[in-house]
Amino acid sequence: MCQRHGLELEIIECAWGSGAPTEQFAQRLAQDSQHRIKALLVTHNETATGVRSDIEAVRKAMDESEHPAMLYVDCVSSLASMDFRMDEWGVDLAVSGSQKGFMIATGMAIVAASQKALEATQQAKLYRTFFDFEEMRNATRSGGYPYTPPVQLINGLRASVDMLLEEGLESVFRRHFRIAEGVREAIKTWGLPLCAVSPELYSDTVSAIYVPDGLDSDTLVNHAYNAYGVSYGIGLGEMAGKAFRIGHLGAMTEVIALAGIATIEMAMKDLDYPVQLGAGVSAAQEYYRNSRDD
Repeated sequence: MCQRHGLELEIIECAWGSGAPTEQFAQRLAQDSQHRIKALLVTHNETATGVRSDIEAVRKAMDESEHPAMLYVDCVSSLASMDFRMDEWGVDLAVSGSQKGFMIATGMAIVAASQKALEATQQAKLYRTFFDFEEMRNATRSGGYPYTPPVQLINGLRASVDMLLEEGLESVFRRHFRIAEGVREAIKTWGLPLCAVSPELYSDTVSAIYVPDGLDSDTLVNHAYNAYGVSYGIGLGEMAGKAFRIGHLGAMTEVIALAGIATIEMAMKDLDYPVQLGAGVSAAQEYYRNSRDD
């Protein structure tokens, strides 16, 4: 997207399944003595790999480099499901969406900007129409909207926020962790590796799972949908054909998760995967039973 807007972009490559490379960020920023780098872009929760990066550590690395670059964070699949602290972590621009943790239909982009980011718009020269923050602020001061408002989504967001606050954010985060842990217990019994390379990187909203060598994960996903009417995520990018994804976020319960585990288990058994029918479901059930809040 940056390249299509004609911006100069530097990509720091790292292995799929690993988190944001904070040390490399720090080294690169330290090298930029002229402060030509204006912003660092990073994803909090990467949906293709099921990896959660440590945004607080990224900000710490930036601060230690004494570099004025702003921190832009994609928190589309983490906000309202996993702990995200914009002010505390020094995030300057955060973007999310309506269709993940907020549990409503696709179509609304949710963006938050720090005071530093808002001030930077006064000197920004990139042409823009949507997400012109100054235009938005001017319109909302008079009770208006800079373009046709998606009223149904705004009302849905109000209801979603009410639900989240009624449950309590700490309870929301605990619920997502418990559901994700149950899914991970099931995956463990299948003997299949997660894409995320270590537990501190595990996402509580999506798990990306490698299939055995010689098998096509797209075939598995298509079979689960055609045979049982349940959709799972396909492998993306370097993981195409090698992994499938289980989403476990939003209006989720342990019972819904168990249904998803049982269905993909049946699909794997149909395709002669080396799994024991019911093993993953049983492992998740045991975890949910023993970790239940009394």
